[in-house]
Amino acid sequence: MAAPGKKLAPNKPAWPGSSHARRYPRFAIDVRLQVRMFQDGEFRNCWGRSTELGQDGIGATLTGDLEAGEIVSLDIPLPLTPYPVKVRAIVRYRQGLRYGFEFLTLNETQRDMLRRVCEMLATKSGE
Repeated sequence: MAAPGKKLAPNKPAWPGSSHARRYPRFAIDVRLQVRMFQDGEFRNCWGRSTELGQDGIGATLTGDLEAGEIVSLDIPLPLTPYPVKVRAIVRYRQGLRYGFEFLTLNETQRDMLRRVCEMLATKSGE
């Protein structure tokens, strides 16, 4: 795993087995996040740790069981924010307990906050 704030390979595929390149670079980040999902007719929660963050998505290791294509809500406490960022996301890939999420509905405030956090992480990594 990369050191906190370290930039990860920008040309890395967006998800395993994909030839689709990322639109934005990813940066190593370790924060505890909460995932909310609707499964088997009920709302469920699970917790996880982020591994990487980009302006359009996040990677995490989770305690729950999700499938690719599933829509979830994420609560992500980020540096520079007084409250967790709440976003809807789609599960793009799963490898064991590791998941990749693409953000779906970001408002301008959230987009700006993610951009600023990524800029801060890039500065920490010496980019």
